[in-house]
Amino acid sequence: MNVKCIIIDDEPLAIKVIEQFLNEFDDFEIVATFNDPISAISTIETSMLDVVFLDINMSKMNGLDFLKNFDVRPNIVITTAYREYAIESYTLDVLDYLVKPIAFNRFLKTVNKITKSINSSTSLRSDLVKDSYIFLKVNKKLVKIFYKEILYIESLKDYIKVFTLTDDYLVHKSLTSITNELPTGKFIRIHRSFTIAIDKIISIEGNLVEVSKKRIPIGRKYQNHAKKIILNVKN
Repeated sequence: MNVKCIIIDDEPLAIKVIEQFLNEFDDFEIVATFNDPISAISTIETSMLDVVFLDINMSKMNGLDFLKNFDVRPNIVITTAYREYAIESYTLDVLDYLVKPIAFNRFLKTVNKITKSINSSTSLRSDLVKDSYIFLKVNKKLVKIFYKEILYIESLKDYIKVFTLTDDYLVHKSLTSITNELPTGKFIRIHRSFTIAIDKIISIEGNLVEVSKKRIPIGRKYQNHAKKIILNVKN
């Protein structure tokens, strides 16, 4: 998957920061950068973009007013120094809202949102999404982990451990956060300490599921919902 992006911001330093962040991800391609939104119109309309990183307060045109000119557009990530536009932005169906100065850890969440959004769109056109993955920060390095390789994820206080077919990874992240970033329908949280890949379940015995020789409990508050999803029970 090659994610095509443009950046629109009237501050060269702000553009440079996002460029540096995006350069950490091999699958993200910066098609162009613009100092004002008017100059970007043609590129947005003709270049089959996936993401636009858009500032709000710009000299020639307000970024939110600019968005209202498009009925069909790529994913929009707002980048601004002002928090007060957040509610209005989400009414315009933006994918994410980043407040400057942008921390890399926060930007990583945006990248995962972008990946999830694109994969969701792709899955509408294909029953099999071959390149579905998430980036996780492991020992100061970004690691690409394919969804199809994940077995289960365990919460360890302030960390999670992601168990895959080939390795396991310790990540400073909450189980709630990672579960929300994973594709709905492929993963399910079954316990306060465990999220599992549905297609990796070997067996169910009582309130235990077996995943790759690991017997994982189904928490009491998750039992009804989890069993319906796992067993594909229809109401």
